[in-house]
Parts: sequence; C-alpha cells; structure tokens
Amino acid sequence: MAGATYGTGPALIGITTDLEPARWSDWVREAALLPVSYLRALERVRAVPVLVPPSTRAAVSVHVERLDGLVIAGGADLDPGLYGEGRHERTGAPQPQRDRFELALLRTAIESDLPFLAIGRGMQALNVLQGGSLVQHLPDVVGGDAHAPASGRVGAHRVQIGSSSILGRILGEQVEVPTRHHQAVKRLGKGLVAVAWTEDQVVEAVELQGHRFGVGVQWHPEESDDPRLFEAFVHAATEGRL
Repeated sequence: MAGATYGTGPALIGITTDLEPARWSDWVREAALLPVSYLRALERVRAVPVLVPPSTRAAVSVHVERLDGLVIAGGADLDPGLYGEGRHERTGAPQPQRDRFELALLRTAIESDLPFLAIGRGMQALNVLQGGSLVQHLPDVVGGDAHAPASGRVGAHRVQIGSSSILGRILGEQVEVPTRHHQAVKRLGKGLVAVAWTEDQVVEAVELQGHRFGVGVQWHPEESDDPRLFEAFVHAATEGRL
C-alpha cells in the first residue's frame, strides 16, 4: 500500500532533485541539489520533506511504498527524444538518469494512486509519460518572454483556472503565480485534463483523471507565500492512512 506513514503524524513527502557538480567549503563534488524553497513550502504546512535524488529504478517502489506523497520538482529540460522530436537549439542538454528515474517514479505513483504534485519540469514529465509532447521553446510560439521574463529570476503572471477542477476549488478561478519556464505542453497526454491557462492560451496546469491527487502545475508554488496548494496536497497525502 502506498503511503506507509501510520497514525496522525506529519506526512512524509518526497521531493525529486538534480544531480549536479557543486562547491561547498573546499569540496567540489557531484551533489543532490534542490532549491530550499521546496523544503520551506512543505515545512510551512507541517509536512516532512525527504530528498529523492535520481537513483536506480529498483529504488522507485521503495519510495512509493514508504512515502505519503511526491513532489516532482522543476529543473532542466527533458530529452525531446522521449516524445519523438529532435533537440531545439534552445533545449538544454539531456539528463538521461534523471529523466529515466522520474518517469519511472511517476509511473509507479500513478499505478499506486500515490498523491503527487508535479511542478514545472515535473508537469512536463507527467505529460510526456502519458504520451504527450512539449513546445521546446515557448517564445517561438507566443512571442516574447512573459513566461520567463529574466534570466535566473522568477517572474509572475495570472492564470485562469477551471472552476470545477481540483485546482479551481483550491485557488479559485484566477490567481497570480510565480513563473519561470521556456517550455510547455504541446500535445496533451492521455488521461490528463488541462485545467489552467494564461491569456496567451499556454496550458499552465493539468490533472490526472481518476487519481486521488495527481496535479501538475507549470508555475512554481514553492516560490509563493500562498500555502493553499501545498496544504491541499498534504491533506490528500494523509487521507486514508491506517
């Protein structure tokens, strides 16, 4: 059974990470990296964050069995070969280990009905896993950089949310969100429903039909002071415990 935390204690929420060279003290080594904003967002809603770096696929079932929920975090571009396209000149270098691991993790979470929140790259991975494809460089389609307004910084824009969706019930029909992405959904994956859009009609959120809590958002709620999405996610992760 997915979600093995018993009783009424705080939810254990796994968060995927990058593996990147990093410098600290006199060390320069490969490290599991994650912006601290993810940890703080979960701690604010009284969950316990657990870092889940790319690992062997054998570890996937262990994570899903022992965690109450998963956050598939933002990060580098997915390999476009996963959705049958060549690489655009503005698409980042592939990270095959992370791609393989997170797709396997998402697949097992879906099969186990484990609550998950897929953020940024995480939403794109969910869409690709379900057979969808991506716009590799959004300015080519919409013009301008409204979705990623400044290099290395998070911007903001408004999204319209379907009122009958999970997100609509949590956030209402309009909300301003932190944004930083140059890719987006092109062909929607099987079983996914688009539930939020920007004014230029970019899909900003999806929900997986029939799943206990399977939500993907293109924006970055961990960069916001609004706790409602994380609160709802953690609530779903603790429902039905033994």
